[in-house]
Amino acid sequence: MNNARILKKEGLAGRIQRVGHMGTQRTWWQSLDVKQRLKHVVYALLLINFAHYIGNDIEQAQHTFHSGWRWYDWTSNFATTLDELGWFVLLFLLELQTYVLSDDAFTRGRVITMNAISLICYLAIGHAVFAFGEYLVDLAGATHHVDTALCAFANDGLSFTRNLEYWELDASNCVTLSAGSEFYIFSQGQVISDAAGMTIELELAWVDLVEVVVWLVILFFIALRIRLQDRGISSSRLLSFATTTKGVLYGILWCLAAYWAYRGHWIFAWDEALWILGFMAIGMNLSDWRKEIAQSTAHSGATSSN
Repeated sequence: MNNARILKKEGLAGRIQRVGHMGTQRTWWQSLDVKQRLKHVVYALLLINFAHYIGNDIEQAQHTFHSGWRWYDWTSNFATTLDELGWFVLLFLLELQTYVLSDDAFTRGRVITMNAISLICYLAIGHAVFAFGEYLVDLAGATHHVDTALCAFANDGLSFTRNLEYWELDASNCVTLSAGSEFYIFSQGQVISDAAGMTIELELAWVDLVEVVVWLVILFFIALRIRLQDRGISSSRLLSFATTTKGVLYGILWCLAAYWAYRGHWIFAWDEALWILGFMAIGMNLSDWRKEIAQSTAHSGATSSN
């Protein structure tokens, strides 16, 4: 008999107990190896960065809000916050699946609960994809003004934006904000930018959309790998393809991080790097699990031969 699941994924509790029996009793943190400690540091830093994104969405709402906002306008404005929250919960669930919980811990009730939570997270992330796409459509339909000065809009209650910075436009700052003669009004007629600012706005909007789509594809391949390894498959062409493709997708994300840095948004570049490291940590968990499966298969083969 060749049963690849003889050696089950033991989970965090089993690892701590096993390490504790090897010597003097140690704390939870001391029981972790260097890789696991670094992983938890990355998770903590991601939570700190999350507060920064909430602040950015609040600032944006202060410049784009108007009395005609509907519920969807609110959720669209806070699409990044909802997107980040969805990814945080999914990352937590993946950590449970690939490291913390043993196979025996996945009761039917827990699996149903985790699947339901995952579905809610996917809806939040899907909403972000739709909101980012709609924002691109909004930018494409921006009202275009030529041969005019920014001061001509000083009394229209607009906010001027460039490279994610906002200023309340009035007669005292219109001359210093832009000397251009070509302007675009968008975000439901609440925001204005010049040609240079509009170019940056379009680039940033595309980066947001591409980023979330790439992450979704990476998540698909992680879920595929979990499904294969849950069936005791430690090596296959499909598994190799998923691993290779994920590497390419991570490369795309590193390029997006470099773009954020190029535009001077170092906190976004830092956050992108942390998310990449966070999901690479999940990949590390899967690699450890894969080794367990391979060892189990080898053990089963040796037992069968005897």
